[in-house]
Amino acid sequence: MAAATDQAQAVQKLRELMKDIYFCMLTTIDDDDNLRSRPMSTNGNIEEDGSLWFFTYGSDHKVVEIERQNRVNVSFAAPDKQQYVSLSGTAALETDRDKIKELWQPDLKAWFPQGLDEPDIALLKISVEKAEYWDAPAGWVAKAIGFATAVTTGEKANPAEHEKIDLR
Repeated sequence: MAAATDQAQAVQKLRELMKDIYFCMLTTIDDDDNLRSRPMSTNGNIEEDGSLWFFTYGSDHKVVEIERQNRVNVSFAAPDKQQYVSLSGTAALETDRDKIKELWQPDLKAWFPQGLDEPDIALLKISVEKAEYWDAPAGWVAKAIGFATAVTTGEKANPAEHEKIDLR
């Protein structure tokens, strides 16, 4: 039971780090096997198991890439807070109208002018398998204390909490 509790705490930490980062980068593998990234927004749609949801057009090229190779990476960055998250997993297109309605938010009309009546509206579900995060004190005083401690103790500076998490 401790492992399940540890994993739940790790996912909660990830959700906490990601919740206020409005945009992230979704990386797919293109037709030439090159990595291709584009900005996306979760709109706060992060499941308790760490899965992410993105609104998209079902005919968009990233969907074609995902249907060919569903391995993806999603990265979040909040440099002002010194917080970074990298997620690896698989993506799948979801066209369930009930799920689309459940996750819909009015500000999405900026990308989907017809709202829920947009004929090609869909979701991408990212099932996260592995995650990694860095969370460091953001203030210069905290950083200075950390570096000064490293110099005086002779140990390597460790300015950030860093964790790798297996969610499979």
